[in-house]
Amino acid sequence: MTLVQAAGLLGCAILLAAYAGLQVFKLPKESVLFNAANLVGSLLLLWGAVVNVAWGFIVLETVWSLVSIPPLVRGLRRPALAT
Repeated sequence: MTLVQAAGLLGCAILLAAYAGLQVFKLPKESVLFNAANLVGSLLLLWGAVVNVAWGFIVLETVWSLVSIPPLVRGLRRPALAT
């Protein structure tokens, strides 16, 4: 297995974990964890798509990455709740 293949599998696992967190464990879609996982997972898959010149996946993962950024930035800018 190549490094690119391993990165793609890791990216896939991260995206699936984020989706499971959303669907099964009720992880809020606005959470930093959910959006960071989407961004990291999609970037890893994008790397594999670029290396293998898979245009459909390049478009998909580019859009997925870009869509993940605004809610991630909003979540990081949100002040922590006072305890």
